[in-house]
Amino acid sequence: MTRSVPFSRLAPLALVVAQVTFVAGCSVGPRYVRPGYPAPPAFRGADNAPVSSDAKSSLGDEEWSKVYQEPELQDLIRKALANNYDLRIAAQRILEQQAQVRIVRSQEFPAVTVGGTGIGATVPSNIGIQLPDPLAAGSLSVSASWTPDFWGLYRRQTEAAREQLLAQAWARRAVQMTLVQQVATDYLELRALDRQLEITRETLKVRQSSVDLTKRLESGGSVPLSDVRESEQLLYAASSQIPQLEEEIQQEENALAFLTGENPGPIAHQDPNALAPPPQDLPVGIPSQLLERRPDIEEAEARLIAANAQIGVARAQFFPNLTISGSAGVGGDSLSSIFSTAGKTIYGIGTLTQPIFEGGKLRGQLQLSEATKEEMVLDYQKTIAGAFRDVSNALIALNKQRENREQQEKLVAAAQDATRLARIRYQAGSTAYLEVLTTDSNLYSAELSLVNAQQNEALSMVELYSALGGGWQR
Repeated sequence: MTRSVPFSRLAPLALVVAQVTFVAGCSVGPRYVRPGYPAPPAFRGADNAPVSSDAKSSLGDEEWSKVYQEPELQDLIRKALANNYDLRIAAQRILEQQAQVRIVRSQEFPAVTVGGTGIGATVPSNIGIQLPDPLAAGSLSVSASWTPDFWGLYRRQTEAAREQLLAQAWARRAVQMTLVQQVATDYLELRALDRQLEITRETLKVRQSSVDLTKRLESGGSVPLSDVRESEQLLYAASSQIPQLEEEIQQEENALAFLTGENPGPIAHQDPNALAPPPQDLPVGIPSQLLERRPDIEEAEARLIAANAQIGVARAQFFPNLTISGSAGVGGDSLSSIFSTAGKTIYGIGTLTQPIFEGGKLRGQLQLSEATKEEMVLDYQKTIAGAFRDVSNALIALNKQRENREQQEKLVAAAQDATRLARIRYQAGSTAYLEVLTTDSNLYSAELSLVNAQQNEALSMVELYSALGGGWQR
C-alpha cells in the first residue's frame, strides 16, 4: 500500500529546494553591454568625398581567391595558409585556451576520489606473540568534496575563459587576414622589382649602343672624348643598378618562402598582369559592418567581455564560501572481511568561510578588474577608430595613386619622345651630348617611377581589402 505525504510537509521542502536553486544560479557582477561608438554614415574618401555602397555588397565579404586572381599569387597564399608558422602558432594557442577552459570549468563540479590500502605479513612463531598467520588487513574508501557556486564565482571564471578562447579564435583569423595581405604585398613588390630590372636591362642595351656610337664618332673626329666618357657614365649608372635589384629580388623571394613555411629558394613570379590597375568603384559597404567583419574588432570585444566577467569574479570573493565534503569506506583485518558492513565508516562535513579582513586585497582586486575593463573599453573603441582610419586611408590611396599613375604614364611618354629627339639632334650634330645624357637620365627615372606608381596603386587595393576585413573567410 502506498503511503501519501501531506502537502503541508512537502511545501517547506520544495521552498528550500527552490531557494537553493535560485541562489546557486545567481552570478554577481555587471551584465555585459556593448560600448557605443559613433560610426560615420559613410567612409571618407579622397578630397572628403563620402564613399559607401549597398550594405549587401562589399569587397571585404569576398573570399581572397576571388580578389587575387593571379595563379601564382593564389598558389603562394594557399601555401602560406597551410604552412605559415605564425598561423600555426595562433592555432596552437586556441588549443591551449581550450584546455584552460576545461581546467577552469572543472571547479563547478564535485571532486571525487577513491583509494584503498592493503597489508599482509607472515609472523614468525618463535616471537611469542599470538597473531593470525598470515596477518592481513585492508580498506577501501570513497571521498568527495564540492563548493557550491552560490555567487557565480566559478561560472564567471568559466565565462572569462571562454571569451579568451573566442578572442584567440578571432586572433587567428586576424593573423590569417594579415598573412594574406603580406603575401599579396610581397608578391606585388617582387613583380615591381622584376619590372624595374627589365627596364634597367633594356636601358643598359640602349646605353651600350650609345657608347658604341660615340666611340665611332670620336674615332672619326666628329665628337670630343668627353662625349665618350659621358656616355660611359650613363652605361655604368645603369649597370650598377642591376646587382642591387637582383639582391632585392632574391631577398624578396626568401621573404615569400618564409611566409609559406619553406626554406629560402626561388619563387615563381612571371605573371604579366600583377601590376594591372585595379577596378574602379569597388564596393565597400557601410562603416557599421566593420564591427562584425573585422577580426581584430571581434577579438577586442571578446577580451572586453572577459574583463567584464572578471569583475564578477572579484565581487564574488566578498561573499561566504561553503565547502561540503564527505567520505565513506570499509575495512577489515582479513581480505574476506574488508567489505563487511560491520567495518564501514561514513562521515560528512561542511565548512563555511566569510572574509572579514584581508588588508584591502579583495577591494584592490575589484578595483583592478574594473580598471582593466575600462582599459578594454578604450582598446575596443580604439580598434574601431583604427578600422575606419584604415579604410579611409586605403580609399584615398586608391584614388590618388590612380591619378599619380596616369600622370606618370604621360611623363614617360614625354620623356621617351624627348630622348628620341635628342638622339636625332646629336647624331645630326645639332646639340651636345649633354642633352642626350639629361633626357636619357630623365627617361630612366620616369620609367622607374611609373613602376612604383603601378605598384602603389595595386597595393592600395590590397590595403582596402584588408581594411574592410577581407582575407580570413574560407
